Amino acid sequence: MTYSRVGGAAGPDEERAWTDLVAAARRTVADGLVVGTSGNVSVRVGDTVLVTPSGVPYDRLTPDDVTAVALDGRQVLGTLVPTSELPLHLAVYRADDTARAVVHTHAVHATAVSLLVSELPPVHYMAAALGGPVRVAPYAAYGTDELARGMLGALAGRTGCLLRNHGTLTYGTSLDQAYDRTAQLEWMCRLWLTASSVPGRTPSLLTPAQLTEAAERLQGYGQPG
Repeated sequence: MTYSRVGGAAGPDEERAWTDLVAAARRTVADGLVVGTSGNVSVRVGDTVLVTPSGVPYDRLTPDDVTAVALDGRQVLGTLVPTSELPLHLAVYRADDTARAVVHTHAVHATAVSLLVSELPPVHYMAAALGGPVRVAPYAAYGTDELARGMLGALAGRTGCLLRNHGTLTYGTSLDQAYDRTAQLEWMCRLWLTASSVPGRTPSLLTPAQLTEAAERLQGYGQPG
């Protein structure tokens, strides 16, 4: 199947990326990370960014609904309006050439943590997989350049952050990696909230040296390529 676009039809890489993107978007709902269409997902293929459209339930998306923009925000594929959070996605791709996927959610525990602290305390070594303790970007209205700028500040040296009174954003070199980081971030937030709720007890935290050690060990995690 091909899609109409400015300048021609989508290639096979874009077709595959759209299929994977829709599956990931549906998974955010199934995993309880978003309600309805409140989150968004994007994948970069070359200089094209495929992104979930605004206000369309993910279970209704079809191959014909593919939506894509150039890095400058110009729509180059599809007729549906891109997500209102497009500035967040584009800011990540412009700032880090290694980014190939971005996942933004309104996960409950992570959003709750964003109301309480300016940085998620390092309660687990998986914080190292995101570059260190996860920061909270200052609140700004959704869909604005101000929010994108604050997000980039919180992401400095990190691959994930919290958005105050809003949600989460993670990215990676693949969609699977970006999604896994989102799930891990929500889990760590839930862990901290659970431990913090025990009366008279204070959660133990990892030291910078322990996080550095974890980061080094995580580099060799998994099966050899």
